[in-house]
Amino acid sequence: MPRIIPIRDLKDTAAISQMCSESTEPIYITKNGYGNMVIMSMEAYEKKMFMTDVYSKLAEAEAEVREGKVSDAREGLTALREKYGL
Repeated sequence: MPRIIPIRDLKDTAAISQMCSESTEPIYITKNGYGNMVIMSMEAYEKKMFMTDVYSKLAEAEAEVREGKVSDAREGLTALREKYGL
């Protein structure tokens, strides 16, 4: 469940830091009852960015398969073995 706190709670930086480190999800900050900011731990941010990169690469690979930009793995390995004498 998302954690939502008012902007005035940002004064207690130690508590905010602890909240971020305990949560794997972002913490939403509101101002006058409306969404204003989002904060998260570095670990959670890096994990989200990693997964975004993975999904982007998967989408790119799926597009290549749809476009027929594929080759047979056995043929590729055979060509490499011949090229390097393995």
